[in-house]
Amino acid sequence: MPEAEIDVTAELVRSLLAAQLPELAGLSITLLANGWDNALFRVGPDHVVRLPRREVSVALVDHEAEWLPRLAPRLPVRVPSPVFIGEPTDAYPWPWTVVPWFQGTAIGTTPLAEPARVARSLGSFLAALHKPAPADHPLNPFRGGPLAGRDEITRNRMAALDHVPELQSKVANAWEEALAASPWDRGPMWIHGDLHPANIVVHDNGLAAVIDFGDITGGDPATDLLVAWALFDAENRSILRDAADTTARPIDDAMWIRGRGWGVAHGLAVVSSSSDNPHMYAIGMQTLEIAAAV
Repeated sequence: MPEAEIDVTAELVRSLLAAQLPELAGLSITLLANGWDNALFRVGPDHVVRLPRREVSVALVDHEAEWLPRLAPRLPVRVPSPVFIGEPTDAYPWPWTVVPWFQGTAIGTTPLAEPARVARSLGSFLAALHKPAPADHPLNPFRGGPLAGRDEITRNRMAALDHVPELQSKVANAWEEALAASPWDRGPMWIHGDLHPANIVVHDNGLAAVIDFGDITGGDPATDLLVAWALFDAENRSILRDAADTTARPIDDAMWIRGRGWGVAHGLAVVSSSSDNPHMYAIGMQTLEIAAAV
């Protein structure tokens, strides 16, 4: 995982809140995670503060702050639309956000008690999200484009599976099939861009929230179908596909196969860059094993 350019601590968070949102400054502050892009701190019972760890991540926070308030009203599940946008200071040079805390647990690799229920809800979320994106949508060179643009780096990352040659061979075959599928030939649709199991929150066995929209962009909606190959068996993938399918944006076989390709690309990206993060490594391997099992 990339090194943080700024050491974000609970003390720093408290000082920022004291200066800009004092009604939260006296509450408990607990580190939740130091992610690839952001540090997350839970503040009291109802809020999370998200602060970029690296300058390159600042744009991702800006994208969430600009677009989630507009998209949230049409989505059937809660999303982290900011309730406050913090200003840079001498102690911290970038904008930061306060978002709601969602009761529940990120799925990760935990088996789902009611996978069909979650699959149907995720499909409904995708049906609502995947609408035409405006011309000024956030640009993201790593999400939403043709799979061919990810070919070289994806093949290079297959070396991360050298220790499991049978899986490596099946993953390579799945990638070839995805590359051969017809590409997306319509205008860009809104996509989450990073819809993996650590960004999906469940509570009481149902879908509670979808989080981390930093990679939000416009492009091929097959990008988000990677979630089908990251979480579900064939039966529940079909449930998700049926719920996500719409007349305006049908999920044809080519899109479905490209979604499997995005699962391969994302799984390899995670596996090849998570030697210091066993949890994410396990998510990547789970995705590859599901995608390779078809």
